Amino acid sequence: MTLASDQNLTIVNHPLVQHKLTLMRKSGTSTGEFRRLLREISQLLAYEVTRNLELTEETIETPMCQMQAPVLDGKKLALISILRAGNGLLDGVLELVPSARVGFVGLYRDEETLEPVQYYFKVPDALGERLVIAVDPMLATGNSAVASLDLLKKAGATNLCFMCLLAAPEGVKTLHAAHPDVPIYTASLDSHLNEKGYIVPGLGDAGDRMFGTK
Repeated sequence: MTLASDQNLTIVNHPLVQHKLTLMRKSGTSTGEFRRLLREISQLLAYEVTRNLELTEETIETPMCQMQAPVLDGKKLALISILRAGNGLLDGVLELVPSARVGFVGLYRDEETLEPVQYYFKVPDALGERLVIAVDPMLATGNSAVASLDLLKKAGATNLCFMCLLAAPEGVKTLHAAHPDVPIYTASLDSHLNEKGYIVPGLGDAGDRMFGTK
């Protein structure tokens, strides 16, 4: 079950997603449990993101007979992790689509300006022929997401979407203003950003909670 507030924002409000998200929000949830829940939610979100993948048919033999059976068409999709926290979503999606190609965008947020600073970029070839899914748990200010999508489009990507665990209205507005063609998939649209640029009520820093750092 999903709730789309507009054509480019899909909030996945499946009961399992919302229950697991509540467990992740709790400050007492352990690092190991946080990682496990993030991996599980990422798989559920990926079902929505990949809902409209194109299919073709091939002839196969079942134990009973020959048949025309549906299979994915075209090049394998590309998963792009926005480091470092994006890896938490990446692992779950790869369990669902193990043949996907994988790329990485390395960005960190300047804590004073809140602007992204790039330090790494490596992506699969032929991005223009693939569905490209950029993953990052938090869409806060939107600056890192926009910078990542800028880089991916320069690398040839034309069919893009952005998948995150939580989004703030400010981040959604920023991403849509810069990339109105890129749909967003998230488990929750939270209330707002605080003065430090963190999502409220949120769940804290996803990377720190995932890796046990501060």
